Formats: sequence, C-alpha cells, structure tokens
Amino acid sequence: MSNRRNRLAYAIATVLTGTGFAATAPEVALAQEAEVSGLEEILVTAQRRTQSLQEVPIAMQIVDSALIKDVVAENLGDLNGFVPGLVVSDGSPTQPRYQIRGIQTGDFGVGTEPAVGVYVDGVYAARSGASLLAFNDVERIEVLKGPQGTLFGRNSAAGAISIVTRQPQDEFHSLLRVRVGEYGKQYYEGMLNTPIGDSVALRINGVYNKSDGWLKDSATGQELMPEENWAGRVALRWKLSEQTSATLSWDHDDLDQLARPAIGLVPVQAGQTQIPYPADRTTYLDPRKAPVYNDVVGNEESRQLDQVNLFIDHTFGEADFRSSTSWRQFDTVNREDEDGTNLIATYFDTANIENNKSFYQEFKFSGRTARIDWVGGVSYYKEKANQISDTHTFTDGIDTLAVNLGIYDELGIPFPLFAGTSSFIEPFGVSMLGLPWREAMYNRGDFEAYAAFGDVIWHVNDRTNLTFGLRYTHDTKKFTWINGPHETPELDQVVAGLEQVGFFTIFPIPPEAYRFADVVFQVDTPPGGVSKKDSWDDVSPRLVLDYKITPNVMMFGSLAKGYKAGGYNSTEVGSEFENEDVWNVETGIKSVFPQVGVILNASAFYYIYENKQAISLVSDIEGSEIPQYLIDTSDEKAWGIDVDAQWRPIDQFRLYANVAFIDATYKKKVTRGEDPLNLSGEPTGEPYLSASLGASYSWALGATGDVELSGRYAYRGKSRCNADSERQGNCALQAAFKVGEATQRLDLRLGWTSANDTLGLAAYVTNVLNDQYVTGINNLTTDTFGTPFASISRPRQWGVEAMVSF
Repeated sequence: MSNRRNRLAYAIATVLTGTGFAATAPEVALAQEAEVSGLEEILVTAQRRTQSLQEVPIAMQIVDSALIKDVVAENLGDLNGFVPGLVVSDGSPTQPRYQIRGIQTGDFGVGTEPAVGVYVDGVYAARSGASLLAFNDVERIEVLKGPQGTLFGRNSAAGAISIVTRQPQDEFHSLLRVRVGEYGKQYYEGMLNTPIGDSVALRINGVYNKSDGWLKDSATGQELMPEENWAGRVALRWKLSEQTSATLSWDHDDLDQLARPAIGLVPVQAGQTQIPYPADRTTYLDPRKAPVYNDVVGNEESRQLDQVNLFIDHTFGEADFRSSTSWRQFDTVNREDEDGTNLIATYFDTANIENNKSFYQEFKFSGRTARIDWVGGVSYYKEKANQISDTHTFTDGIDTLAVNLGIYDELGIPFPLFAGTSSFIEPFGVSMLGLPWREAMYNRGDFEAYAAFGDVIWHVNDRTNLTFGLRYTHDTKKFTWINGPHETPELDQVVAGLEQVGFFTIFPIPPEAYRFADVVFQVDTPPGGVSKKDSWDDVSPRLVLDYKITPNVMMFGSLAKGYKAGGYNSTEVGSEFENEDVWNVETGIKSVFPQVGVILNASAFYYIYENKQAISLVSDIEGSEIPQYLIDTSDEKAWGIDVDAQWRPIDQFRLYANVAFIDATYKKKVTRGEDPLNLSGEPTGEPYLSASLGASYSWALGATGDVELSGRYAYRGKSRCNADSERQGNCALQAAFKVGEATQRLDLRLGWTSANDTLGLAAYVTNVLNDQYVTGINNLTTDTFGTPFASISRPRQWGVEAMVSF
C-alpha cells in the first residue's frame, strides 16, 4: 500500500511541477528510475543504430511480442487497427496495401512503388506482393510514422515498417506452439536454437497455418476465405574473430489457397440467366448476409518466395562496419472473381501474375565519440519484374456487355451477336456461346537504384542534440507494355468452320463482326511492345533538434523529406509519372515518469504531399465506355497528433493507449474522365480519429506459474467522404449497409505460463463483439455487367493454444 501511496503522491507532484523533475538532480532521477520495475528499456534501430526508444526523436509505435500474442497476429494484416495511423488492407495477401497517416499507393502494378516501405532486418521488402509474409521468429516491429527518406530511403514517403527478427544465440533454446480453433484453424510453430562449437550458432524456425474459411458458396457449398501457408527460416551466425562476425540466413514462404470471393450486391434467383441493367442501388443486398457465389475457373492465390541474406559485421575500434547483401525471388498468382454471380452471362475474372527477382547491397559505417554519433553508407538495388494482368470472360459475357452499352446497336447488329448466331447453328451441334475470351497486358520492368546517405547527431551539451541527415538517390527504370488482340482460339475455330461451309454467304452478319476489338485493354501495341526508360534523382534531408527538459523528458522538433520514385501505370500504355515528394514538420515530447509507472510520448505534425499518384477507376473515358484503372495526380496536406502512452501502476497491471488524429485534405486534385471532379479542399477519406486501447493483469500463483488476462480494443472513426468516394467504393450509404462507417474490434486472451516458462496454455477470442463491416464496394463491372460486389471484415473467432519451451 505504501508503494501505491508514494506513486499517487508523485503523480500529484508531477502535475503541480509540470514535469516532476524540476527540482531533482539528474543522478537522483536516474536512480529513482532504476528502482521502478516494469518500465523496461526498449531498444530500437529506427535511426539505423541501436538506441533507447525514448531517445529517438521520431513518432513511432513498437509492436512487441505482447501485442502480437494478444491479438494472435500471424502477419502484418492481423495488426490492422491496433497501430493507429497504420492501415493494412490484406484481403488479398499477395496484393496488400499499406497506409500511414492517410498516405498509401492504391496500385497493384509493378511499375508503381509503395509509399510505405516494409523492411525485414533492414532489407527492403520490395514489391507489395512479397511484403505480407508469415511472422517467422519476430522479435519486434517498429512502425515509424512520417517520411523516412533519409534513413530508410526511397518509397518510405509516408513512413516505414521495420520488422526485426530474432537472431542465433549462444545458448540452446527450443519452442513448439500449437494453435487450434474455429473454422478448422490449425497453426504450428517450431523453433530450435543451438550453438555449434564456440563460435557458431544455428537457429531454425518454421510455421504452418491452415483454416477452412469463414464463408461458404451458396451454390456449391465450397468453403471460401480459407488459409494455407507455411514459412521457414534457417540462420547461421559465425563469430570469425573478436571483431568480425557473419550471419547467413535463408527464408522461404509458400502460400497456396483460394483467392478472395466477390460478394455480389444484386439478387440472383434460381434459374436466372441475366442481371438487370443498370444496377439499382436501392436493391443492393447487405453483403454480410447475402449469398456468396464464386465460380472462378482456376481460382487461386499463391506465392512462393525465397530470400538469402548475408550480414557481415566488423569493428574498427571507433567505428562499426556492416555489409548487408540480399537476394530475393518470388512468384505470385492471384485469380479473383470480379462479378459476384455464378452466371456465365456476367462471368469476369482477373488474375495478377508476377515474377520478381531483386538484389540489394549496402555498406554502412557507424561510430560514436563524446560529441558525435554518426552513421553513413552507400547502397545498390536491382530488380527485374514481370507481370501479367490477365482477364477472362466468355462470349456470353461479351454479348451482355455489348447489349448493355449499346455497342451492337452502334454496329448495326440487330441481336446479341453470339447468342443470336448460336440460335441458327445449334441444331447442327455447333454454338458460339460458352467460349472463352481472354485479354492480357504483359509488363516487364528493369529497375536500378543507387544511394548514398549520412546522418550525424551532434551532442551540443548534456541536454541538447542536433541531428542532420542527407540521402541522395538515383533511380533508373525501363518499362514495357505488351498487349495484342484478345485470345479466342475456340471462337476463331468455329468462325473458320462456318466460313468453310459458306454460312456467311446466307447469314446477314459478316465474319469480321466476330473479331471486333478488345473490350478491356483497348490499346494494341506493336509485337515487341511499347517501352519507356527514365531516371529520377532525389536529395532527402532531415533536420532534428531535441532537448531534454529533464533526464526523462525530451522535446524535439524535426523537418524531414520523403521520396517515392516515379514510375508507370501497368495497365495504361505509355503512361509515366514523376517523383512524389512529402515535406513533414513535426514537434513532440518523449517522457517517462518512473515513480508513477507512466510512459507518455506525443507529437504533432504537418505535411504537404506533392505529386501523389493514385490509381482510380474511371468510367467516363473519352472514346471508351469500358471503365479503366487510370493514374491521377494530386497534392495533399494534413496535420495531426499521435499519442503513445503506457501506465503500469503496479507490477501486475498494465494499461496501453495509442491515439492518432489527422485532418487530411486535397490541396489540389481534379479527377480524370469526361466529367472531371475538382476535389481541391475536400477530405481525402481518412477519418479524424483512430485509437487502440489495451490492458493486462497477471496473477502470480507461486510454484504453479502465472495467469494473465489481456484485452485489446481498436477503433477507427467514420471515413470523411468526398465527391469521388462513392465511385471508388470507399464511402457509400445504401439502404442495407454503409461503407466507411466507424469500426471497432475487441480481442481477449486468458493464458497460463508455468513458473519456469517452459509450458503455456491459453484461450483467445478475436472480434469478441462479432462486429463485421463492409470494407468496400468494387465497381469494376458495375457499368458493364451491372454487377457491383463488396468485401467484408472477419467475424468472431476463438481458439486455444499450447506451448512448450526448453
């Protein structure tokens, strides 16, 4: 009780004195801090050197093993909502999207870079197709908010996600974890760490994950939204001498499951063959209750990834050297339903197929003197990327599209072409219906990037630090588009056969009518394609001043620039866009109040994002009635506040609070199309507020072990819609549901751990309140087939877990 009384008295003194340390000598304050248990020091590498979290003048949130455990996170997507300011869209794990402080790249093409950089042990994860990987022996995740162009480099204009894995250790350790739960959930993890002699250590880790899925096809009974993936890592650390060590690692990730289903919003009745056109929004179904139909031919989402890293560390007395070498290769396939029905007359699927190889080399030096803490280096990055944007329908679908858009009327064809012709030839055992129609855009990209960077912290005095950093980057890109005529070999064979028997001499439609132009990719390229090559240069500075009001309270101010390389839209032949730049000014405080068990970090920021590129669905294109994904450009601005707090009033009890507020608007934006919208001054869609709260309490049972109850709550406010939001499917108010409404999620976990930490049992529930939300409407086929569809968030799920470690 006296300890609690002392903490309460100190809390009152803290408020009255403003800081609680005004009259306390630095050495006394540090001694007081050392006496308080529970506020462990967290070491991070956010500034490319190892530092205490409270010493780093960057707004950031650390995802530690406790948060990963509490929300049963198996990849970055499972953390969505629990890091305010960070949004991870993981409906398709091979095509995730990351957003920090309202900034993301909404594109799936290899010609476009992400605005949020994902790094694993300091190595850039490159394409988004290989950035959402299974958590494999993760120690912590550092989410850095705001531009990180100087320290991390290109494509971190909005921020960076730095994943730090556990490395081989000199002591033997092993772990086995088994998790089973609802919807056929099975999860297995194993780890073995062992020394090999005096100078070598080996660490092996593997995970396997499988579930049946939480949706079901209403026609076939097939389970949808399943999971099946496995991943492994082998790392070998060799201490070559007292000054030199090397770590060689190999990572493999294998994913093979069904792609996300499209949940149709228009009713489909038994025996129905056509969908009413145009779509009537007043009749939209609630996708959380609607039947699901998934008839994709070759439904697949898969990825195979291999990566080899070699890190060499050497100490030169006053300086440390690290060489980072990485080679990565992956293949992905993602074939998805794009109409939400099981009718052949509206069938449409798309597939994103990628093959990617990349190489990265960095040489980094760092050191520290009494007045200077410095880091600098050079890097080289090379990537070869191949992508196919593949689309499939049937001749039935071409009829539907042409009738709905009046194309046959324009061509003077008096009936649905393929259905009408089939009515004449089907008595002879021949039909033009049910024949495949494929269109594909092929892309090749060859990318190179060189960079040189430096960052110096000048310790002006015991309280004041001045940091200056600079990075120069040179990007070179060559990009190719290849698109030929649509591929319809079965249809071509039927038409050729009819020509041979003289059918078209008596039929009113000539054979040329069956070979009309592409309907999806309407620009044919020469046989070798259309190629472009360009280069971009950037200088990204960083200036920071931090001052310690007391030994445990630091204030800072910073000015930093972020950079995202220019590029190309994979589906828009000949397109090109320039660099994206963001300037961010920020001020904040990092503070520890050890006597009351409080850590409080907060910052306020303002940024201007220039030349931001985004992919948008445009339906009113001059010369085409088929919607296309095009790149549009905007300037954005935002201001906001981030707060990260933790309170541990007693050793057994912890409270967490993370809050992000942002006001993001378009500084300048005009949409593309024949009917452009001026969105300047309107909100970008980002809600004002997002927050995450957490609490845990543990009971010590002596020799029996410990029991801990924990809960995590995530909240995201209502989207701030603009005039283009409904067209893009980000905001919508329907009779049956809303898109962009405020969301919440609560997770609970109860776990027991033995006294020696060798055994553990736990039960968990995610999304305890079973809140499901419509996460977006896709209008890709709305203006052609009349088939809008939606996606929804996951329902409540429960499970149990057992762990043994020795």
